[in-house]
Formats: sequence, C-alpha cells, structure tokens
Amino acid sequence: MELFLSYIKYRKRIIFLYVLFFIIFFVVFALYRFPAAAVIYPFVICLIITAVVVIYDFVCVRQRYKKLEELKKFSEAVMEDFPKIRSLEESQYIEMISVLKDKLNEQEYVFEKKYNDVVEYYTLWVHQIKTPIASMRLTLQNEDSELSRRISGDLFRIEQYVEMVLTYLRLDSESSDYVFKEYDIDSILRKCIKKFASEFIARHLSIDFIPAGKVTITDEKWISFVIEQIISNALKYTRKGGIKIYTESPDILCIEDSGIGIAPEDLPRIFEKGYTGNIGRSEKHSSGIGLYLCRRICDNLGIKITVQSEMNKGTKVMLDMGIRKIVT
Repeated sequence: MELFLSYIKYRKRIIFLYVLFFIIFFVVFALYRFPAAAVIYPFVICLIITAVVVIYDFVCVRQRYKKLEELKKFSEAVMEDFPKIRSLEESQYIEMISVLKDKLNEQEYVFEKKYNDVVEYYTLWVHQIKTPIASMRLTLQNEDSELSRRISGDLFRIEQYVEMVLTYLRLDSESSDYVFKEYDIDSILRKCIKKFASEFIARHLSIDFIPAGKVTITDEKWISFVIEQIISNALKYTRKGGIKIYTESPDILCIEDSGIGIAPEDLPRIFEKGYTGNIGRSEKHSSGIGLYLCRRICDNLGIKITVQSEMNKGTKVMLDMGIRKIVT
C-alpha cells in the first residue's frame, strides 16, 4: 500500500492532467449542449483504458522496486545488474551512481592505504620502543630497592599502554591473527596474575585465585589482553583489600575487586570508546579505551562481558565463555 501511494504521488502530474482534460471536455460539451451520454461514454472508455495502463505501469514499477531492493542487499560488485533503463532521466541517474561508485572505490583505496601505513608505522614504533624498555628492565633486575620496584611498575604500565595502541589499531584491520585452540584457562590466568605480582606486593593487596579446572576454546593472546586489562583496572581503583578470581557457574569467569566501584549512572556507558565516567575524570588517569577494547575483543572471541558494581564496595567483571565449546 505504501508503494502504491508513493506511485500515485509520483504520477500525480499525469493524473492531474487527465482530470483537467476531462473537465475541459465536459465544460465544452456542456456549452454546446451535447447529450450527457456523449461525455460519459468516452469518459468511461478512457477511464478503463487509463486504469489498465496504470495497473500495467504500477506492476512494472513494483518489479523494478523489488529488483532495486534486492540489489541494496548485495555488495557493489553485484550492483551492475540494474533494471533496464526506460527514460533519459533514469540513464542520468545510473550514470551518476556509476561515477559516485568509482569515486567511492577510489576513496576507499586511499583510506585503506593510509590506514595500512599508520598500522605499519605504529607496529614498527611498538617494536622499536620495546627495545629500550627491555634494556631498562634488564638493568633494574640487578637492583632491589623501593625506587627500582617503582620504576619496574612504571615500565610495566608503559608496556601495557604500548600494547594497547597496537591492539586498538589491529581491531579494525582486515587481517586477523586470531588462532582458536583449546587452552587451560587456569594457565592463562596464572600468567596474567604473575605479571602484576610486584604491584600486588607493593600495594599490599591480596589476590585470591580459585582455579576453574576448565579448558576453553579461545585465542590465548587476545583473551590474555582482556584479563590483564580487567586486572589492571581493578588494581587502579582498589585502595585496600584485593582481587578475587573465580568461576561462577561452569562457564562464567569472574574478576572481583574491593575497589571504589562505578557510579550507577556510569555503568551503562563503561564500554563506550573514550568514556571515563565521573571517577575517571576525577582521577585524571583514565583513557576510556581499555574496556572498549575488551568489549570489542570479547565480541570477536564469542565471549559475553558484563559488569556489576556498587560504589565503595567494589566491581565484578564477568566473562561468559559458554557461547563457545567448554571442555571439562
């Protein structure tokens, strides 16, 4: 019905002319006092012919409309199969679409080239900056003082930020280095916790890790990034107490802290890119990128990530791995 009303609206000029011509003929015949049948019969015949033409034309328009709707669902490579051109105006539109498509392809090529150049540059930058970081870490290994431990902690955070830059760039890359295999989730968790051992000790925070005893199909590198980011956030906003890592139901991994929590008005937006919330703005060291990356990576891994939090009582992040096959 909507298509028919649009058709009538599109053909309103022709309909108006038809009605206008009928009125003119009716007035002329009335002025010459012709019998009413001389007006009505031709009008009825013309009306029938017009109705047939309109129905036929509407059927053709509907077929073309359906064809165009189907083409909208396909990629641009299939959009060469346009309906047959029926007017000079349509030929101009088709030509305009072709020109715009060529320009779009050109812009996409330029954008992709620039994007690849940026990824290549930052990838090289990451590898270059890791060299002095590794050198500084080797130097600090021979010292054991409060200053060396603090510098080691700062170096670790720098490594995290460097890795975050590379992860952010790779998320939108067409190439993917996801490798899904069966992994012992406890082994991955232990490696992640070990990286933060010095910070737990320096901050006098506890870590309560309850092994899950599960094997899950995932990508070790990417899931490790997610877990490390969650632990890093927990440490950042926990002043006393500690962090607890355990499984809730067979497939849900929980990372719970006793930190300052998240405001209720901030919870719905914590996975938005760049959103830091009230606490992030007051602390002035939050980028609003970490949880955004976690959510994007979890989507790619087939993991559902959710957060529960209460102000001044702590935050619990839950990773539901039940979407993928879990092997006991």
